[in-house]
Amino acid sequence: MLKHLEQLIRRDPARRGLISTESTFGPLAPGHLAAAVDDLAERARGVALVTGFFIPRGTPPAAETDGPLGTLLLADVLRRAGVETLVITDRNCFPAVIAAARATGVPSDCLLEYPFPRRGREGENSTAEWRRSFAKHARNMELSHLIAIERVGPSHTQGSLGAQPRDHAPPFANFERLVAKESEGCCHNMRGEPIDVYSGDLHRLFEELPGMIPGLKTIGVGDGANEIGMGSLAWEDLSRRLNGEQAGRVPCRVGCDWTIVAGVSNWGGYALAAGFAWRRGQVDLLSEHTASSQRRILEVLVERGPAVDGVSRLQTATVDGLSFEEYIAPWDDMRSALGLSLTESGRS
Repeated sequence: MLKHLEQLIRRDPARRGLISTESTFGPLAPGHLAAAVDDLAERARGVALVTGFFIPRGTPPAAETDGPLGTLLLADVLRRAGVETLVITDRNCFPAVIAAARATGVPSDCLLEYPFPRRGREGENSTAEWRRSFAKHARNMELSHLIAIERVGPSHTQGSLGAQPRDHAPPFANFERLVAKESEGCCHNMRGEPIDVYSGDLHRLFEELPGMIPGLKTIGVGDGANEIGMGSLAWEDLSRRLNGEQAGRVPCRVGCDWTIVAGVSNWGGYALAAGFAWRRGQVDLLSEHTASSQRRILEVLVERGPAVDGVSRLQTATVDGLSFEEYIAPWDDMRSALGLSLTESGRS
């Protein structure tokens, strides 16, 4: 079943992301979904989910629709399975996450807003106190998993390139040719535009918490190489799969224990939820989450967040430029594989 779920999210109808290159260069992180699901189903006690990708040139500037949908569906399933669950995002994306949470039925006390770093040298550690406080709370809630779904992270530096495990010498010369010094360590969108000023430094949770909480495992879900988790994959393998002069500066340096690559990041969140429910023998936890409920939540997210499509950058009830029918097809297929009706809700 888990292998089948992975196959269902490895589609790219718009041929805009990493999945479309797998026929040429081979699959990225095969088997990671199954390993992540197994560990989540066996060990989950407390889970923190991180999401939110801000589109500064959107109309209006807002969080994108990819990320919150998959995150909140997974949060709802985990919470109703008895796992203490938190959803974290930054100030710019918080309104969209609130809207999606309310529409999904996830209580507001499950949501946390991460502060923005202050500008200037004095702001370098301005968010450190929040993370220290959260680490104390994480230990109290027995945090077992930290999961990022479509959350941007910083690009590589010479140091992070050299630290990646590989069976050959790091490609420093090619890196220097493709990545300007001022672009190192910056968060970029898929167009290669720096967006640090809009995104904060939530990625630091993934760099710091594993060293502070014994046994904590991390999962990253992405579709474009610039998301938290992609640092587990070789920079040169990701950059060769991307189009345009920005290919070298887009890949994120922050890795995770497991990296789930999907055609749309929401699908990765859906697959984690489906796999978790299946492994726990609680498939009924997915009953409420039909295609029609996801359409309704998407419409609420766009209208009340607001939120925009990350590809068109417009305030439309679409995800990554796909029609709703194309977008929801993998979720319908997951429900069918698990023996669930495509239309009927099971929650009273």
